[in-house]
Amino acid sequence: MRWHLEEHVQDPTCMRHPADSSIWKEFDSKHGWFSQDPRNVRLGLATDGFNPFNNMSKPYSIWPVLLVPYNLPPWLCMKDPYTMLSLLIPGPKAPGNIDVYLHPLIDELKELWEEGIHTYDAYTGQIFRLHATLLWTINDFPAYANLSGWSTKGKMACPACIDETDSLWLVYGRKHCYMGHRRWLALNHNWRRKKNAFNGSEEHRLQPTRVAEDALLEQLNVVSHV
Repeated sequence: MRWHLEEHVQDPTCMRHPADSSIWKEFDSKHGWFSQDPRNVRLGLATDGFNPFNNMSKPYSIWPVLLVPYNLPPWLCMKDPYTMLSLLIPGPKAPGNIDVYLHPLIDELKELWEEGIHTYDAYTGQIFRLHATLLWTINDFPAYANLSGWSTKGKMACPACIDETDSLWLVYGRKHCYMGHRRWLALNHNWRRKKNAFNGSEEHRLQPTRVAEDALLEQLNVVSHV
């Protein structure tokens, strides 16, 4: 569990492990009390539905929720002996409200973050207070909707653009079409001026501004029953 600090080789030219990422380093600088003890556990949560019976003629969706310990080296952290099956949400359909199942897990993760738990260190033979944090989730786009509560369908389907999502309702197709991709191109890119190849107009807008974490928390604070 100390590998990420004591044996991990730092190389600024590439990312071989999440410990090389800017997110990991930013977390360390913001929560110094946590990073002081390398035994504190950094987790990733992965989930998705699958058919366990390998029979596509009979739809069935069961959802495992896995926790990945990133303290371990990359050749171990994703292996079966170290990946923790924290939940197994039964089928036959995908969970309509996954929060009901995740609630006990979130409560335990909050307890591990705030209070910690006394744990035996077999290497030193001592008892210490172990803390844990959830760094990120691993999921495809539909599963993202289940985990985050943000609908990935409809008028504002993009969780990055939010209210700046450029969507268009197709009357005859009866579904939304998402435009505005040229906003991410360089301002002098020739595709920005091509009308006929896209939606019949030139694109002069900049890409949407990323919403800061504090602003997102303010929005969530006004939502009830979360």
